[in-house]
Formats: sequence, C-alpha cells, structure tokens
Amino acid sequence: MSKHSETDEKHKDEQLITHYYKAKHDDVFRAVEGLFASPSEIVAASKERGEITVKYKGKRRAFIVATVIMVRPFRTAVDFSVTTDSGGPVDLGFSRNLIIDFYKQLDGEFTVTDPS
Repeated sequence: MSKHSETDEKHKDEQLITHYYKAKHDDVFRAVEGLFASPSEIVAASKERGEITVKYKGKRRAFIVATVIMVRPFRTAVDFSVTTDSGGPVDLGFSRNLIIDFYKQLDGEFTVTDPS
C-alpha cells in the first residue's frame, strides 16, 4: 500500500497492466482528456508527447499523468500514474481504483487489443 499507483506493460497486478486500444491516437487522446471533467483541472496536454497532466479533484485530490502513445497505426497504448494528495503515507487503494475506473471507461469506448 502507498499513495502512488502506476501502470506498466509487465505489472504484477493484472488490473494495472497497460491497455492497448484499436483506435487512432487523436481519438484516444480526446477520450482520456474527457475523463477529467470539472472540477478536475488539466494542467498541461501535449499531443506530440502524448502526455496529459491533471490536478484531479474528486473524492480525494490527486496528481495524474496520463500517457497516450500510438505504437502503430490503429494501436494506441494508455498508461496512468496517480499520486494521491493525502496526509498519510497510504491512500487505501484509492489511486489503484482510480486507474481501474479510467480503464473501464476507456474499455467501454474502444476495442481493447493485444499489445503485439
């Protein structure tokens, strides 16, 4: 347990493995931006670098970096890094659950595909 969670291609937690979508980079990038409605605040967004940084304001506050990378035509990878602004050393799974929720929303909008 900690107050930070992030996804990875070979993460030991199956739910935090990088998701790949059969979609155009721009479409996925817009959808990821759409995950962060008010009162959350997108601090910076760079399509060229495929990075979105966010001050998340929901049940708790968090700092999020979302990375959207086109690995080949119509194959786009999405990773998240979430650090919770909590007073203590742990967030009781909040950052992990937030990532899982983001992936569920994206999975409902795009076709999940194999990374290869």
